[in-house]
Amino acid sequence: MKVTFLGTGTSQGVPVIACNCEVCLSADKRDNRLRTSILLETGDKTIVVDSGPDFRYQLLREKVKDLDAVLFTHEHKDHIAGLDDIRPFNYLLHKVIDVYATDRVQTALKREFYYIFAETRYHGLPQINLHTVTNGEAFKIGESTIVPFEVMHHLLPITGYRIGDFTYITDAKTISEQSFEKIKGTKILVLNALQKEAHISHFTLNEAIAFAEKVGAETTYLTHISHNLGKHADVEKELPANIRLAYDGLSVEC
Repeated sequence: MKVTFLGTGTSQGVPVIACNCEVCLSADKRDNRLRTSILLETGDKTIVVDSGPDFRYQLLREKVKDLDAVLFTHEHKDHIAGLDDIRPFNYLLHKVIDVYATDRVQTALKREFYYIFAETRYHGLPQINLHTVTNGEAFKIGESTIVPFEVMHHLLPITGYRIGDFTYITDAKTISEQSFEKIKGTKILVLNALQKEAHISHFTLNEAIAFAEKVGAETTYLTHISHNLGKHADVEKELPANIRLAYDGLSVEC
């Protein structure tokens, strides 16, 4: 399976509008971070996890020519805002896109994209098949088995996903032992690391490192990064050998 990081930034992205900090002014392309999303190419299916406000540009940048499914982690705007941009796959490829989300996230999608679900249909609407995700209950997309599990974003439940030896977690602050049982044994782990300072709803850099070391994956990639974390090149020097900062456009084989 090939994993491509479509975006690795937090809700404001990097650079942040009107910010003149050294990260936002950095000439290193790795410090330019669109909102967090990943592309999974499993061999028989093409899947994205989350479709944020930068979704259209991300798909164009990576020259994505096909899409089968969208998995949602949660309903915050930086993770769902780009759903409408699936329409070219509907009308150029004549495909209905499978969308996977918990009941709570489905409620948000029906609110934010009410026209997709309206009784009165008009030409050009996104065409989706909506599937309910229940944390802890595996499901299949093509030949791949997807295992969803719950982590907590302060008080908001978030869905993490494991596919084989790959696990993806974003917006986590606490992870239960029950969910840890779904994660352990992972060879490649993706984990959020917002900044170095304490935060109410996101792992800090040190918290992410500690959890990654508990999991013991061969390689951990940190994502959902804010400009407060520091410059990519500087932070990389502080990390253990098997923990890396992800960056937009990075691809890894699982």
